[in-house]
Amino acid sequence: MLLGKVIGTVVASQKDIKLEGLKFQILQLMDMNGQLTTNYVVAIDAVGAGVGEVVMYASGSSARQTSVTHNKPCDAVIMAIVDTWNMDGNTIFNKAEEG
Repeated sequence: MLLGKVIGTVVASQKDIKLEGLKFQILQLMDMNGQLTTNYVVAIDAVGAGVGEVVMYASGSSARQTSVTHNKPCDAVIMAIVDTWNMDGNTIFNKAEEG
């Protein structure tokens, strides 16, 4: 699993039938210190994440393991919305403190 921040959405009116009804989000990836990187990914949203939220996502064959993405042609899926993130006794992210 990897971490990212939802920064936007993608709408595609023409797509494979297996992708009908799915929501596509643009994620800016984060490093282990909670800093945004210069890397991005488009992921299918399996949990109802919104713009500005920090999320956990899976990529590769693991992306096809959720109930939303099972047997679908996807390479990344948002599977959790992060509430808190702690590392080495330090709080890296706390959703309740975000403005």
